[in-house]
Amino acid sequence: MLDLLAAVEEVEIETRPDPAAPSHRVIIWVVVDGGEVFVRSVRGTRGRWYREIRSNPLGALHADGAIIPVRAVPAGDAPSIERCSRALARKYAGDPSLGYMLEPEVLETTLRLVPD
Repeated sequence: MLDLLAAVEEVEIETRPDPAAPSHRVIIWVVVDGGEVFVRSVRGTRGRWYREIRSNPLGALHADGAIIPVRAVPAGDAPSIERCSRALARKYAGDPSLGYMLEPEVLETTLRLVPD
């Protein structure tokens, strides 16, 4: 799973506001650092998927035909934010959207995704 997530450019994250609600999918970036999976909301706390996975931490990543059930864990501590930022800069170097993922207002939306 980690190799797949480290290699793919984008994944779809599937979220739902509560277990009984319909799910939603959106394309996001994902990075792997030190054996851990990180994501961040480019729209900050306004992002629908981010709000939903904070409300109901169970979700799934869809990547290259694989479905990976995950649980979101807040990773807003300084070391995790820095690890995620460095991994994003490595993986998406040269992408014109990278700067948006490193803006101070989105850093607090850093999440660690653990297998569920």
